[in-house]
Amino acid sequence: MTAGAGIPTLELNDGNRLPAIGLGTYGLNGDEGAAAVGAGIDSGYRLLDTALNYGNEDAVGAAVRASSVPREELFVTTKLPGRHHGYDETLRSMEESLGNLGLDHVDLYLIHWPNPSVDKFVDSWKAFVELRDRGLVRSIGVSNFTGAHLQRIIDATGVAPAVNQIELHPYFPQGEQRAVDARHGIVTESWSPLATQGTLVGETVITDIAAAHGVTPNQVVLRWHVQIGALPVPKSGNPERQRENLDVFGFELSDDEVTAISGLERGRLWDADPDTHEEM
Repeated sequence: MTAGAGIPTLELNDGNRLPAIGLGTYGLNGDEGAAAVGAGIDSGYRLLDTALNYGNEDAVGAAVRASSVPREELFVTTKLPGRHHGYDETLRSMEESLGNLGLDHVDLYLIHWPNPSVDKFVDSWKAFVELRDRGLVRSIGVSNFTGAHLQRIIDATGVAPAVNQIELHPYFPQGEQRAVDARHGIVTESWSPLATQGTLVGETVITDIAAAHGVTPNQVVLRWHVQIGALPVPKSGNPERQRENLDVFGFELSDDEVTAISGLERGRLWDADPDTHEEM
């Protein structure tokens, strides 16, 4: 089964499917942002990633509503902010997000950060299950959750997230967390898949592999994500770059190339350890 532009899809543990690559929208705001997201849809993206804290749900929703692509072919993700943790607060936050988006449901809803010192993410997860049962959300997941955080919400509800979106790129391959996710049948999504704060695409190993395949360094890195079983959501408002980032299914890296890219590991680029980092 494929999504737009021949993009493969991944089966989630709830029976739904997501395109194997998505469009990040952080920083794409207002009319210009809506136009950029619309260009992404025209390029073939079907998975769109936003969040209440991005302040651009309205732009993403406008692009979805204006698109000629049927709504059922688009997969809209948004995220619960830390200040709205708690059962009732989560239900209200979903109403706010739907109002911002101008949509009657979202396709994937994520708890943006666990915020463990607040310790209300289990209550929010119970509300997520309720929202899914009501049909306001098709699939539910989390972002930046560790194995311990995942175990708490699964133990409390019997429901494993469909997705865990985490910082993931060749500098931080997250092998252990990906293995934990896989044991629970959770698809791992990659935020900052191109490691934008680093010099990743200039690394010799990346540029040499790109030259060998006749593709760009960005395409090599995104293909690496696909081959390790992660779902990357690169952000770009540039139509040409959007199309480039999407075009990663026409070539394959060798096992040795994947291993060499993974060998760039150096750790987190952002000070965002989910056990301590919090966002409200």
